[in-house]
Amino acid sequence: MKTRKFLSVALFALVFGATTFAQKSVMVGGAAMYPSKNIIENAVNSKDHTTLVAAVKAAGLVETLQGSGPFTVFAPTNSAFDKLPKGTVETLLKPENLKMLQTILTYHVVAGKMSAADIAKAIKMGNGKATLKTVSGGTLTAWMKGKRLYLTDEKGGMSEVTIADVNQSNGVIHVVDAVLLPKS
Repeated sequence: MKTRKFLSVALFALVFGATTFAQKSVMVGGAAMYPSKNIIENAVNSKDHTTLVAAVKAAGLVETLQGSGPFTVFAPTNSAFDKLPKGTVETLLKPENLKMLQTILTYHVVAGKMSAADIAKAIKMGNGKATLKTVSGGTLTAWMKGKRLYLTDEKGGMSEVTIADVNQSNGVIHVVDAVLLPKS
C-alpha cells in the first residue's frame, strides 16, 4: 500500500513538473519572460516596456497587476508610446492626470486569461470580430487579417499583436505596437 501511494505521489510530481517545465519562457525586450513570474516581475525586465512600467508605477497599479488575476494584458512597447503626440506621456504621468492614466492603462487589460487561440476562437464565433470588455469598462474589438491578430480601440485606432501568448503566473501578455485609447 505504501509503495502504491509513493508511486502515485511520484507520478503526480512527475506530471506536474513536466507540465510546469513545458511552459517555456518567451523573449520580450531582450529579457526572458518566465511563466512562473507575475506580470510585473516579468515586465520590469523588458527593455521594450520601460514606458509602460513607469506608467503602471505612476498610476499605482503595480499591486493590482501582481495580484492573482488572471489578467490578459495588451502591453504597448516604448515605440507604441512614442507614436502618441509629443508630450502626451509626460502629461499623463502628472499627478493631476492620475485618473486618465489609470483609465488608459486598465483599458489594456481584460479580466481572465485569453490566449491568442482563445481570442481567435471568439473572433471566429463572432463572424470575424470579437468584443473584449476591458477592466476600465470599455471595449476593444479583436479581428484577424490572415494569421495576424489586431485590436481596434473605441476611437478607431488600430494595434497589432506582435508577440502573443507570453504566459505569466497570473495571466498572459500580448505585446502590441500601438497604445489603445478609450472614448474620452
